[in-house]
Amino acid sequence: MTLRVLVVDDETDITDVIAFGARMVWPDCTVDTATSGADALRQFAASPPDLVVLDVGLPDIDGFVVCERLRRLSQVPILMLTARDATLDKVRALELGADDYLTKPFDHIELFARLRALLRRSRFEDPAAVAATGIDPMGEQVYGDLRVSFATRQVTTSAGTARLTATESRLLEELVRHVGTIVPHARLLERVWGEAYVDEIHYLKVYIGRLRRKIGDDAERPRYIETYWGIGYRFVAPVDAARDATPGEPPATAP
Repeated sequence: MTLRVLVVDDETDITDVIAFGARMVWPDCTVDTATSGADALRQFAASPPDLVVLDVGLPDIDGFVVCERLRRLSQVPILMLTARDATLDKVRALELGADDYLTKPFDHIELFARLRALLRRSRFEDPAAVAATGIDPMGEQVYGDLRVSFATRQVTTSAGTARLTATESRLLEELVRHVGTIVPHARLLERVWGEAYVDEIHYLKVYIGRLRRKIGDDAERPRYIETYWGIGYRFVAPVDAARDATPGEPPATAP
């Protein structure tokens, strides 16, 4: 399968450089470029890409709005570019559905390292990656009224069915692999995002919140994902949710 990349930025020198780099990293890939949000949405609808690089500062539609609209249509991996370095902007991008965020000016080696990581999480480059999780990729995992299919990245609860992004799916896989055990922040970040992300706690907080919404979990009274402040998170089957991981240390109730 040929990789298709959509690069959206109103600075053509940036789109040209990213397109050139993409063709060097993935020689057989197809690269589409757009210089406005409206053009990006049109191209996305006409030829859905496997990966999106999206600038925040577009001349017509704010990149955050474009990201939100794309996420309504697809679970495609999205990396956002911006000239702003505020943590609130990063959190906003992640909450709207972006998978990663990079500040301009950026190092091209870092950019493509992050893009390759996104593709690995989406299993475009490594279709056998599911086997490494120890979870049957063709089966369903059932926890109370929660059904999880990692093959289709779908979760089903009594409220309905929701699709997971590649990153959400990898995060849930990592938690499920250690069901009943507290998984430290650094381990989750390293396993899901990579070694370079071990200090990016806000990534984890945002994604845990997104996962909870999709599986119908309540942060105040969690049935599935418990928070241990300053330590990590624990996935529990509903039958175990009433028990503490360590006597005398009940789980926190906020993301």
